[in-house]
Amino acid sequence: MTNTNGEGQEQIDLCEYIFKRLVQLGLGSVHGVPGDYNLTILDYVKPAGLNWVGNANELNSGYASDGYGRIKGISAMVTSYGVGDLSAINAIGGAYGERAPIVHLVGTPPTAAQEAGACLHHSLGDGRLRIFADMNKFVTAAQANLIDVDKAPALVDATLKTCVLESRPVYIELPTNLVHAKVPAPTSPIDLSLPGYDEEHETKVVSSIVESIQKSKKPMIFMGGLAARFRVTEEINEFVRLTGIPTATMTFGKGIINESIPNYQGVYMGAVGDTVFKQQVDEADLVLDFGPMHSDVNTFGFSAVPKADVTITINQYSAKFFSKDSDTSGRVYSPKSFMAKLLKSISATKLPEYPFKRGSTYPPHLLQNLKPSSKNEKIEHDEFWLSMSNFLRSGDIILVEAGTAIAGACSMVLPDNVIFMNSGLWLSIGYTLPALQGAALARREQRKEGSKEAAGFSGRSILFIGDGSLQMSVQGISDIIRNKLDTTIIVINNDGYTVERYIHGFDESYNDIQPWRNTQAASFFGAPINDSDYPVIAEQARSWGELRSLLARPDVEKGKGLAVIEVFMDLKDAPLPLKNFAGFMANRNKTNGKN
Repeated sequence: MTNTNGEGQEQIDLCEYIFKRLVQLGLGSVHGVPGDYNLTILDYVKPAGLNWVGNANELNSGYASDGYGRIKGISAMVTSYGVGDLSAINAIGGAYGERAPIVHLVGTPPTAAQEAGACLHHSLGDGRLRIFADMNKFVTAAQANLIDVDKAPALVDATLKTCVLESRPVYIELPTNLVHAKVPAPTSPIDLSLPGYDEEHETKVVSSIVESIQKSKKPMIFMGGLAARFRVTEEINEFVRLTGIPTATMTFGKGIINESIPNYQGVYMGAVGDTVFKQQVDEADLVLDFGPMHSDVNTFGFSAVPKADVTITINQYSAKFFSKDSDTSGRVYSPKSFMAKLLKSISATKLPEYPFKRGSTYPPHLLQNLKPSSKNEKIEHDEFWLSMSNFLRSGDIILVEAGTAIAGACSMVLPDNVIFMNSGLWLSIGYTLPALQGAALARREQRKEGSKEAAGFSGRSILFIGDGSLQMSVQGISDIIRNKLDTTIIVINNDGYTVERYIHGFDESYNDIQPWRNTQAASFFGAPINDSDYPVIAEQARSWGELRSLLARPDVEKGKGLAVIEVFMDLKDAPLPLKNFAGFMANRNKTNGKN
């Protein structure tokens, strides 16, 4: 089948067109799992200059694509119709909620079979062959069913543009009989201009923000995790530094702001955190809330949500001022030029100093005054997470699993220029292990490409994950080994689901897990033995002496190859923020949300 609209123009296969466009957008690798409906699609990956990752299952493929996309601004995965499609949809839902750009390319049955409602394998057997696409409409920003060859190139371009601009997953269906259909080759890049961009409007928004800052006496800056999707982190850091305004992050936003900036105050935990911190937030007369994610967990039961009547919400393309209704005119600003104007205006504005009193739980003070336990003592959470600050280096990629790990990591003191990745809404446990694979791969590609983003990369990608979460996605270790990615996996072994224990059923068997020999995972998944190019470390630590010795080893510090380090802690131990928040949430559950 040939598209004759581009008469006289070079004709290429439709599948080649899709991958060519993805390469133009910066894609270097394709995640996914082969299946009979997508095998001919996969024939085009290598000729396009792309790397095939080859995941052990579709769910991990989705998680890995999420991690990859958060680093590179685009990712792609290929699954097969029906079973592969639905296996991935949990990850796609998380990417939609937390805004990770994934192009989900699905190989679908031939158009004739679809039109006939045939009883096909991987279907429900009732002729409803569109049902899986219909499901995906709820968790993707755009969908393209490429059944019309004449319209396919424009539809692909529009769908990819939505993926990039909205930083959310999109869904593309390619029937097996149209993989080789001829379409005109692209002659220019995809137009990524912003619909509704209005420079005059942008200037007015900047002026209104600066005017509000000038009028305020006790301003604050909040940094939410979605601010990372603006892809102007350097400019945001400069804004925080120039204004001197006291700045806090949510757990989801940790790592966006360099924590060495003098006016950085730490992670704000609302009602379960430092009372001195909370009082000063409550007294703020202006809050600039960048990229907020006001989920119950990220805001500690909504107790960390700033007051609407003093808050300017700064989203990727629009701003909402105080309690006023959102602008419905369709006018938007560009994050890059918006921040450039904001920095220029602030640089020309004289601002006072803004005093801020730090409470007793300010992590740098706690770390400075920490008295290390003796070498024979067992490892406990609160000291562990503070101490791990000393292991981290500038340029690290750090992933922290939901639950125990993220609660503890709130007290970590991060070096500058790290990427700190966690989940603030979806909280699907096990997400971070495959996301580690995707993030490490993306950064390796950026380094090879000589990109500015990877200039200060340490070469280390580090994951903190609980033993329960590890069991949800452990095949991600196989994918890491297959692609020879340099990763350090620190497994917190405390015998089960700690968060759930503290919320309800502490001693119930449903919060237990089957103990695994976690350090044997690398061997089981076929890691090389005595390979100097890809060394493998598998160690355990049950005391402070063992842990300190491990972390001081040059091969562990270097982060080359794969390291699986299992740290044992008591079942009843947990980070203080987790204990406080679990009690807070348990009470909310009992009182129907009334605290």
